[in-house]
Amino acid sequence: MVVRMELSDAEVDRIFQALADATRRDILRRTASSDATVSELAAAYAMSFAAVQKHVAVLEGAGLVTKEPRGRTRIVRADPETIARARRLLDAYTELWHSRIDRLDALLAADD
Repeated sequence: MVVRMELSDAEVDRIFQALADATRRDILRRTASSDATVSELAAAYAMSFAAVQKHVAVLEGAGLVTKEPRGRTRIVRADPETIARARRLLDAYTELWHSRIDRLDALLAADD
């Protein structure tokens, strides 16, 4: 079984590098449940506005969130399609490993 990817290797790297940080995962969780401004997000963390802005930029670069101008503010919103594409990739790997384990079980059972 070959895992077919709808994401390039570079996209996969950006997504999972972005998700490797707990703050970014939390920002993604918050923006998946409701839109937020960068200022609203920054208020939730014990770090500077600029640091939160950098975290949002990493998520945006990975395609996990979008920033939409609304007046003088920027609304941060999770991108469910990119999240779904990453999930499908993980599901394909799960299927691959389940298939390999099933084949190994069958080989071991045949030896008995």
